[in-house]
Amino acid sequence: MEKFFLENAVQAKKKIEELVAQGYTHEEIYVFAHSEDREDRIADALDSEKVGMSEMGFLDKMKNMFTSRGDTLRAEMQAVGLTEAEAEEGESELDKGRLVLVAKR
Repeated sequence: MEKFFLENAVQAKKKIEELVAQGYTHEEIYVFAHSEDREDRIADALDSEKVGMSEMGFLDKMKNMFTSRGDTLRAEMQAVGLTEAEAEEGESELDKGRLVLVAKR
């Protein structure tokens, strides 16, 4: 698994292209943004995955509907394989306006 902190969608697009050239599929690449709307737009535009039921499970996904965005982001990052510390670091980067990209095989 690889993780990257990126400044914007242009950098994310370039990194996704590099990862695909290395053999990753778009289904193995996740993009996180602090704003859910921004995250959705970037994931759609760059053909990357969003964390869903298959990664989190039904109960955890439902629980996230009632928690803060930061808690939800950390839980989603852990669901794709980041440790708790890595997810906290990722959420801190998101607070600064950056994007977090995770590639997982």
